[in-house]
Amino acid sequence: MQPEWWHWAVAGIVLILAELAVPAFVLVWFGLGALLVALVVALAAIGLTAQLAVWLVVSLAFVALWFKVFKPESHKTRIGMSDSDVTGEIGLLARDVAPFEKGEVRFQKPILGTDSWPCIADEAIKAGERVKVVDVEGSFLKVAKA
Repeated sequence: MQPEWWHWAVAGIVLILAELAVPAFVLVWFGLGALLVALVVALAAIGLTAQLAVWLVVSLAFVALWFKVFKPESHKTRIGMSDSDVTGEIGLLARDVAPFEKGEVRFQKPILGTDSWPCIADEAIKAGERVKVVDVEGSFLKVAKA
């Protein structure tokens, strides 16, 4: 039995709809591959082996493209990754800071959405002194004298 183009179209739609039940985001690429094979079979008569080969190659190409473009190991947010953007910024200490005591540093321009951040330091620094951000620890900026 030679599958018709609409067999591939139905299989493609079923695979795409199955993605709703299996949230792995892989079936959709095999469904799109089946829809592409439906188009190829509608335009040219090819054998079952060629149809399966086209479906497999196209589907795997879609999956590879998906992983290459969107890199699942890449971070989706920048939470906890902002230290490189903030490190080295100079601010003015608005409230005294000492080891085991929080202070507050203000910046001339907003950093990560606000111009005022709670801070910690390894040494006692009086309010009014210029400080430099040396690290980000959780939701605190670690500062040192500039």
